[in-house]
Amino acid sequence: MTRSPAGPARSATDRLPELGFYGLAGHASSSRDLLDEVRHAEGLGLGSVFISERFDKKEAAVLSGAAGAVSDTITIVTAATNHNTRHPMITAAIARTMQSLTGGRFVLGLGRGIPIIQDTYGIDRITTAQLEDFAGLMRRLFRGEAIIGHDGPAGSWPVLYLGPLDEELPLGLVAFGPHSLALGGRCFDQVILHTFFTEETTARCVTTVKDAAERAGRDPAAVRVWSCFATIGDHLPEEARLMKSVGRLATYLQGYGDLLVRTNGWDPSVLERFRADAVVSGFLGGIDSSATTAQLEHIATLLPEEWLAASATGTAEQCASAVRGQLALGCDGVILHGATPRELEPVVVAYRAR
Repeated sequence: MTRSPAGPARSATDRLPELGFYGLAGHASSSRDLLDEVRHAEGLGLGSVFISERFDKKEAAVLSGAAGAVSDTITIVTAATNHNTRHPMITAAIARTMQSLTGGRFVLGLGRGIPIIQDTYGIDRITTAQLEDFAGLMRRLFRGEAIIGHDGPAGSWPVLYLGPLDEELPLGLVAFGPHSLALGGRCFDQVILHTFFTEETTARCVTTVKDAAERAGRDPAAVRVWSCFATIGDHLPEEARLMKSVGRLATYLQGYGDLLVRTNGWDPSVLERFRADAVVSGFLGGIDSSATTAQLEHIATLLPEEWLAASATGTAEQCASAVRGQLALGCDGVILHGATPRELEPVVVAYRAR
């Protein structure tokens, strides 16, 4: 059992393994904020903390270690880091260190990354074949295999070896399109969907993952699909709600708008108008990092209401009902995205009261 600022320790039966949150959601003012978030999340009984990565104060390995050091029960998931920004032995060493530090509470979550950022920094774009190859390498290393002369889509290395061991490393994949979703069902243990997916898109993604798992001879129930669900209750200040909804969606549209629009079947002409807008095009970085309230109010006029509707809003009870709706779509878990555990507390209390 664990104690946290959120209240008394919770037993295993009080925990909510189907609920998680993103640490340092959005733009982090201080990396240390994660420590309180994780402690508070454990006190609430949340099952997982997801660690995203930005090339500033959100390096995933450091944050994962910090989360592991101040927690006892919560699962720590990178969602996501990229396989090609570190040597595979470095990634394997991070994962094994995290498993040792946390007693097996770590999930190595990978993703494709954001093309515009990769292009800017000269990082190669990531393919489905590379992710599949890399997942296989991690599985083999954690079985204690010495990999000699590997030459595959993920890269070429003379020797890869962790030592004589036989350990489990759960693998996660942040997935968007059908090829990534199918890969998740085929080769990964957890699949993390994206925020602002419509109900139709979410249900389709779940089916794609589970069907791919079955075709690969795996138990579909053993592949956990997480909805990433913006949770923005009315108990939050209006300016904060604006940033967590309009600011966050606008930032996604900056980075990979074509993919999100195509995945949801939205009107691409709306995205074109969004990109052409003088306020939007004037941002050099993410909109959720520096936009003023006035700028967000303007950007809100560019986004259809239905694009923002794929989220939990309203009272805490209404948010909790919306979260349960994601489970009804077939998801195995729901990430309460875009808010800190303290901000999520009324929603979690309402969820428990169902």
